[in-house]
Amino acid sequence: MTAPIRSRNALHPAATAYADEVKAGTMSRREFLTRATALGLAAPAAYGLIGLAAPQARADGHAKAGGTLRMQMELKALKDPRTADWSQIANFTRGWLEYLVEYNNDGTFRGMLLDSWEANADATQYVLRLRPDVTWSNGEPFTAEHVAHNFARWADGTVEGNSMASRMTALSDAGTKQLRQDAVQVNDPLTLTVTLSAPDITLIPNLADYPAAVVHPSYDNGDPMANPVGTGPYRPELFETGVRAVLVRDDSRPWWGTAVYGGAYLDRIEYIDLGVDPAAWVAAAGSGEIDITYQSTGEFIQLLDGLGWTKSEAVTAATLAIRFNQLAEEYQDVNVRRALAMAVDNAVVLELGYSGLGTVAENHHVCPIHPEYAELPPLVVDGAKAKEMLAAAGKADFEFELISLDDDWQAATCNSIAAQCRDAGINVKRTVMPGSTFWNDWTKFPWSATEWNMRPLGVQILALAYRSGEAWNESAFANAEFDAKLAEALSIADAETRRGVMQRLQEILQQEGVMVQPYWRSIYRHFDPKVKAADMHATFEHHHYKWWIDA
Repeated sequence: MTAPIRSRNALHPAATAYADEVKAGTMSRREFLTRATALGLAAPAAYGLIGLAAPQARADGHAKAGGTLRMQMELKALKDPRTADWSQIANFTRGWLEYLVEYNNDGTFRGMLLDSWEANADATQYVLRLRPDVTWSNGEPFTAEHVAHNFARWADGTVEGNSMASRMTALSDAGTKQLRQDAVQVNDPLTLTVTLSAPDITLIPNLADYPAAVVHPSYDNGDPMANPVGTGPYRPELFETGVRAVLVRDDSRPWWGTAVYGGAYLDRIEYIDLGVDPAAWVAAAGSGEIDITYQSTGEFIQLLDGLGWTKSEAVTAATLAIRFNQLAEEYQDVNVRRALAMAVDNAVVLELGYSGLGTVAENHHVCPIHPEYAELPPLVVDGAKAKEMLAAAGKADFEFELISLDDDWQAATCNSIAAQCRDAGINVKRTVMPGSTFWNDWTKFPWSATEWNMRPLGVQILALAYRSGEAWNESAFANAEFDAKLAEALSIADAETRRGVMQRLQEILQQEGVMVQPYWRSIYRHFDPKVKAADMHATFEHHHYKWWIDA
């Protein structure tokens, strides 16, 4: 029998214990805020537990309404939001499709379409309470039935590319790959109870991830522009893949968020696709064609600094995974994968591939800023040993091909990896492709690089990217011990306890040579000083309602 659901106004014992750890210096403030707010504690209360005042939620006192903001951003084709595989897709549809929960740079989760939530002690049951007075753009009230409809969509494992299904396994029927009948109960028009088949501490963080946009029941799973009914403050006016996209503020009805968080301030948001060459972004900034970059990278950071633009930095668990596809013949032998990883010094890759703008990673995709990160012994770099291992595996003279996008920093990173392998006497061919070619077959390449966004919890990223059979498991890694340990980790609410299991998960990924994962990225954005409240977000999210222009 599960423990009773907590009162929203009661301070959960775990949150209080976490606060004591912060005061003792054994837990970071960010880690505490992520843990406490994921449990359902409101951000102001969480800050109060550690003796701090929460950041101001509204900008009404000084924000100005009106104006157009022009952002450089790659414009990828729109698709069913639950199958979105790039933040850029969701950042446009965010104009009208909102989320139940929002993740912020201080590590907190706060309600958007949810007013509050509560979890029981073992994270098997959640009560979700919706904000009152939210309406769709067609005038209909937003209700718990609509949220239940979205849970059913998210849990549908029969939809190709639906990564949300991997986040809803504790709500799904394994046989039908559909939402269990008893998983989501509508209690009243503004309240639902979500009952899981096994504990899952990632439910709330997953509801904040970009494929979790909430759609109207009339949505037919096709082009989101065809019938853009949403709860957000903007509506789409134009979308041309690879060219230009436009959002305009929807003034046909009051937006619910104005009374809660302020905004939306801008009249119009224009996204302009200038390709993947950062030199073109700098030129557009210098000539006044754009007001803000999607992200700034490498040597171009200094060039944008020189324009006098504001620089915003976010320290993240974003990374580049140079993974081996274990379905490819040459990477079925673990010794081949381990040998190639052993030939690479990740510190050198960080310096040459990303200008040193980050921290060194350890080939297991769990970051020191994740609450459950476990420290492992340093990686061994030994080019001579790597060459011996390849010879023993019959691959001494084999030509390995490393494929990447022509994106500046991704190409430079893979060039550095290939160069170190060649220094060890390993034959590596480098292939650089434009996105129009790369994305046609990216899941099929034997050895290639993929950019990964940060997720707030380490177990989230492991479940998305490395659990057997998942839609985003591009390495085709399948390991029974890993899957069992991951299920155990997902059931442990306390991060200190979870760290013991995470240590073994990290070890498995290293021992199985799943990837070269060289660094954690600090990510940057530049904007004209007139642009306000548009700081770089740790997971690249665009919170349009916060942005304004001081013209």
